Amino acid sequence: MGLFDWLFSSKEKPTKETEPTEYKGFLIYAEAKSEGGQFRINGRICKELDGELKTHSFIRSDLLPSEDSANELMLKKSQLFIDQMGERMF
Repeated sequence: MGLFDWLFSSKEKPTKETEPTEYKGFLIYAEAKSEGGQFRINGRICKELDGELKTHSFIRSDLLPSEDSANELMLKKSQLFIDQMGERMF
């Protein structure tokens, strides 16, 4: 890696393509974020309304030891949020 590559390259890993989970017409993208050797609950909730794709970014303070466990909890918390807020989240 050259000096300029090292100076100007992103420290974050490229994000991998996430398959959404459909729940009550919403699409949930669980995208756990690596942080200090643990994983933060992170993702997006999307829904098309009136021909426009609406997105709500979802990040929580919870840190978990594995990416899979963070994504599972993201899914559960997102479903609860959808049940409580519905389309008002947008």
